[in-house]
Amino acid sequence: MKNLFSKTRVYAAIGTFCLLALTGYGEYNYYSLKNHTNEVELNLEQALKELSTLQTENVDLTSKLSQEKQTNDSFTEQIGKISSSVGTLEKLYKTDPQLLQKYSKIYFLNENYIPSNLTEIDSKYLSDAKKTLQIHSGVWPHLKQMFVDAEDDGVNLRVISAYRSFNTQAAVKLEYKTLYGSGANKFSADQGYSEHQLGTTVDLDTVSSTTTLKTSFEKTKAFEWLNKNAYKYGFTLSYPKKNTYYQFEPWHWRFVGVNLAKKLHENGQYFYEMDQRTINTYLANFFD
Repeated sequence: MKNLFSKTRVYAAIGTFCLLALTGYGEYNYYSLKNHTNEVELNLEQALKELSTLQTENVDLTSKLSQEKQTNDSFTEQIGKISSSVGTLEKLYKTDPQLLQKYSKIYFLNENYIPSNLTEIDSKYLSDAKKTLQIHSGVWPHLKQMFVDAEDDGVNLRVISAYRSFNTQAAVKLEYKTLYGSGANKFSADQGYSEHQLGTTVDLDTVSSTTTLKTSFEKTKAFEWLNKNAYKYGFTLSYPKKNTYYQFEPWHWRFVGVNLAKKLHENGQYFYEMDQRTINTYLANFFD
C-alpha cells in the first residue's frame, strides 16, 4: 500500500512537471509568435511607409515628366513655327512680288521687266499652232493640267495669247488704237499695265474658234467649265461683268495661285476687288 502511494506521488509529480513544461513551452511559443507578429507588423508598416514614399515620388516624377513633356511640346511647337516662318520667308524671297500686284491702270511694269523663267506652251494647246507663245515656267504645270482635265470633260481649251513683253504690248495697243481709236482703252491696257507682261495670264478660247477675242465666248461650254473649275488650278477671271477697269473679258484668265483663286471663288469676288495687303499674304504659296 505504501509503495502504491509513493508511486502515485511520483506520477503526480511527473504529471505536474509535464504540465508545467507544456505550459512553459506554450508560453514560449506564444511570446515567440507574438514577437514575430510584432516584427512582421513593424516590417509591414515600414514597407507600407516605403511604398507610400515611392508612390509620392512616383506622382512627383509623373508630374515632372508631364511638365517636361509640355515644355518639350511647347519648344517643338515654337521650333515648328520658326521653321514655318523661315520657310515662308524663304519662299517670299524666291517669289517675284510683282506676280500678285494689281496692274490694270494701277501699278506699272517698266520696259525692263521680264519674268524670271518662261516656258513655251505646247503647240497642241495653241489656237494657232504656228505661233510661239510663252508662259511663266511656274504657271505652266497648272495650265497644262487644266487643259488635260478640261479635255477629259469634253472641253478643248486653246491659248490665243500669253506672255507679252512691254514692247509687244505697246505694238498691240497701237494696233487697237488705229482700229478703234480711244475705244481701245476699254479693252486693251497700255504697255506696262498689262497682266500679260507678268507671264501669268492667258487669253483662252476653244479649238474651233478663230484667233479673234469675242465676248460671245461667254456662251460656250468652255467658259462655263472655266467658271466652275479654273480656280482649282489657280486661275481667275480678271475682268468680269461690271468691273471698273475694262470691258467684260470672258477670255482673260490670270494665274494668282490655287489658294487665292479658291478664296476668290468661294467669296464670289474678283481679283481687283480684294485689298492689296490681303492679296500679298498669298504670295508665299503662289506656286504651291
